[in-house]
Amino acid sequence: MTRTERSARPTFGPSAIATPANALTSLRLLAAPAFAFGIVVLGPRSWWLWVIWIVLASSDGIDGHLARRLGTTSSGAFLDPLADKILVLGALIVLVDQHVFSVVPVVLIAIREIAMSVFRTRVSRFEISIPARNLAKWKTIVQDFAIGCAFFPPFHARAIVIPQSLLWIATALTLYTGLQYLVDGRRMMARMNRQK
Repeated sequence: MTRTERSARPTFGPSAIATPANALTSLRLLAAPAFAFGIVVLGPRSWWLWVIWIVLASSDGIDGHLARRLGTTSSGAFLDPLADKILVLGALIVLVDQHVFSVVPVVLIAIREIAMSVFRTRVSRFEISIPARNLAKWKTIVQDFAIGCAFFPPFHARAIVIPQSLLWIATALTLYTGLQYLVDGRRMMARMNRQK
């Protein structure tokens, strides 16, 4: 076996739990409630919160890169979207409480995320894994960007329309990609039933 072939082999198998990617995801998961508390203590517009949010949001891409390089795992496939949802929804809920965002888009995003989690759990019983489309990645980016703009101090009260507008765009993408995921999942289940 050549060095190239050895380096191409994943370091961790699908059943591995203690991986660098999972460690980073777990840190993001643990940081979510602390970050939400920080919003309450410091107020929504803070350079500290903006920097920390950039780090937390960027860590999602880093652990994804580590997983692809070292080997994707079942635990990572579960933990990564869970950490994203808790981090994003926690920040959004506190920002609604702080009167930065209106409640309607946040409720729509929360309903979609909960519905998708239930649907993902349902199809996983049939050993079906629905891959995320590229638009879903853009959805996450726009969500993160909208939240980051809410912490950005130069966006004072008169400029709050910028993060508000971004949040509505993120909401539209969130609902549309949720519909795509539902259609893909039902199509895969129908295909599996035909093969039985």
